[in-house]
Order: sequence, then structure tokens, then C-alpha cells
Amino acid sequence: MTEVERRSIVTRLGEGVDARGALGEAPRQRVLAALEEYARAIREHGAERTTAVMTSAVRDASNGEAFARTVRERFGFDARILDGEEEARLTYLGATTGRDTAPADPLLVIDIGGGSTELVVGEGDEVAFHVSTQVGVVRHSERHLHSDPPTREELDDLTGAVRRELEQAIPPAERERITAAVAVAGTATQSAGIDLGAEGLDVEGHRLQAERLRDMLGELAAIPLAQRRDVPGLDPDRAPTIVAGVVVLTTVLGTFGLGEVEVSDRDVLWGAARETGRSAASN
Repeated sequence: MTEVERRSIVTRLGEGVDARGALGEAPRQRVLAALEEYARAIREHGAERTTAVMTSAVRDASNGEAFARTVRERFGFDARILDGEEEARLTYLGATTGRDTAPADPLLVIDIGGGSTELVVGEGDEVAFHVSTQVGVVRHSERHLHSDPPTREELDDLTGAVRRELEQAIPPAERERITAAVAVAGTATQSAGIDLGAEGLDVEGHRLQAERLRDMLGELAAIPLAQRRDVPGLDPDRAPTIVAGVVVLTTVLGTFGLGEVEVSDRDVLWGAARETGRSAASN
């Protein structure tokens, strides 16, 4: 599979879903505006097949199915809402793309999103364990981080809430057998960009040490949002949620007793693309 163009537009579709239980009008319009751009690029590239996947924000919202229907009708995309099991499978499929061989030992894939965090343990080509938690960077920023910059009490509350949910969701036996992890999606790639000191660099395979992430968290949480937007390597649109994201990532590593994590930009999108390609080939 060859990637010809990749775009990532931060829309924060899940903004307010935790409080209202529904997708807001402004977030929906931001997504539709982004999809207008994507649809234009798809036409320019002459794509024969399209796919669109929607995750926790749409899955959790009372008007999620109506929004998915709007996307299908307006753009003609083969758009579907993923359940937790399918999201885990596609995330693992994407994260293991490009590896010479399937992982011989249990591999943890960490996918931190706006409304949920997916934790997937794979063995070889198969998913052995997965859980979709209600830990998300938008959701938990709205719940816990109300000051700018956040207070120590807010950070402690956030960390404690994340730790409790992870410990409840992951059996001790799964935590103890993991020795390696790959993190995908915005928090991981943005943290790698900060670590490298520049945005837009290739972060595939970059290794983040848990100690470095803890230092990074201290630096990011100590400055107000306006300054955070100027941090080298950080997309300014990710600045509002990066503190919560690094809290989640460091807490996941601590829960599994890991000292480092490998970063990959091959996430659920790669998994969906691979599945679409396989389906086209079989037909």
C-alpha cells in the first residue's frame, strides 16, 4: 500500500459530547468543512474506492447515526460507525503495517483519542485482548482541566481518574505480560514532534522514554494555552488537549510497567485502508 497524500485536520468533533450526550452543531460543521476538502482531494486523485470511519464521539452521541447518514449522503463515502471491537482490530492492523514480520510476543497498541482510549494486545496477526475505555483527551480536558494553566490539584484529579479507569478495565494478567508497546494517533505523534523539536518530521518508529514524557508533561502543564501553541513540534490546534494526552500516555505506560513506547503514524486509518484494499482485490 502506498500513501499518496495524508492530511490531518483537528476538528474536535467530541467537544461537549460528554456533557450533552450529543454532537454539537459547531463541531459537526467543522467536520463537514474538513470533509469537503477531503472529497475534493479524493476526486483529484481519481480514487475508485473510499472509506470513512467514525469512532467514539459519534458512537457515544445520541445523534451519531444521523450524522453518519449525513456524511454518506452528502459525500458518497462508505461511512460507518465502528464498534469497540472493530476499532481495536483496525487499529492493530494499521499499527502493524510495514513490519517485516508479525510481532512474536504480545504487543500493546495504544490509541488515545478525543473521547476514548483503545488498548489492544495482539499476538502475531490476531487481536488477543482489547478494551475501549472512556478515557479521552477532549472528554477529560473538559472534565478536569478548568484553569489555564491547569493547577496541580486538577492534574492530580485527572491522573487519578485515568489510573482508576485503566486499572478497572485491564486485568492484571494482561498488564504483566506486556513488554513492548506502540502508540498511534495525535497524542503520540505530537509528543514525538515535541521530543524532536520540530513539526512535520517523520516520527515513525521514534521511541519515547517514560521519563522524558513525565518531564514533557511538567513543561506543557506549566505554561498557558497561548504559549503552548508556540511549543516547537506541536500543532497549535493540538495545544488545548495535549496536556491531558500526555497524562493518559504516561499513565498507560505506568499501568503496564513500561519504560518506553514506540510511536507510529499508522493508525486506524491505515487499518481501514488496508481492509478496503483487500476487499477490492478479492472482488
